[in-house]
Amino acid sequence: MWGIIPAAGVGSRIQPLAFSKELLPVGSRLDGEIERPRAVSEYLVERMVAGGAGKICFVISPGKSDILEYYGGSVNGAHVSYAVQPRPAGLCDAIFRALPLVAPGESVLVGLPDTIWFPEDGLCFLPEDTLSFLLFPVERPELFDAVVTDDSGRVLEIQVKRPEAASHWVWGAFKMPGKVLGELYALWRERGEQDEYVGTLVNAYIARGGAACGVRAGTAYVDVGTLNGYREALRLLSARTQPTAVQARGRAGSAPR
Repeated sequence: MWGIIPAAGVGSRIQPLAFSKELLPVGSRLDGEIERPRAVSEYLVERMVAGGAGKICFVISPGKSDILEYYGGSVNGAHVSYAVQPRPAGLCDAIFRALPLVAPGESVLVGLPDTIWFPEDGLCFLPEDTLSFLLFPVERPELFDAVVTDDSGRVLEIQVKRPEAASHWVWGAFKMPGKVLGELYALWRERGEQDEYVGTLVNAYIARGGAACGVRAGTAYVDVGTLNGYREALRLLSARTQPTAVQARGRAGSAPR
């Protein structure tokens, strides 16, 4: 199973930083007996590995070599690869940069590296055979992609940052077969690569007869891409977690400088 992590964004909401926003220290981890700062993207990596991912692909911009240096070739027992998004072109474009690595018969997890959410094993609740979204309740769904479902969990619509959203449940990560990733890519190309957000592309996919489900298994979700979100993440982690041991990785092991 692949975990795709789109990490090519510039992080304008929380800049200036001296490093990529995905390496922003949030909380801590144990490196042997030494407690070190923990990069925010490590939380997503941990959750993807818990969800079954044995391979991780970071999609980075040409200037984000610090992510490669930090993670190297492996983390938590998962192999790490890298794909490059040459210029900022939206989330869909970033995700599809990893498509050549994914076989149609493999499963794919996708998450955002500047978010922290619970439960840690949330991805385990998503089915293997369809496009499925892990949903979280939030107070201000208009800031996210709200997912409207029927009583059975079938996705009816994804409302992208819409005022007065019809649902307080937003997606925080999703899972699909590699075959579906290929179908979404073909549809994106057919639509002139105009879809920047996953939500608008999935709406078109559903309108064409595709199926997606939403699983309301999430309990807490924080976007760490703003200073307010950063403070909220620290409060959330202080209440819930202790430093976590991280296994040997490629060239990683040092906190971002």
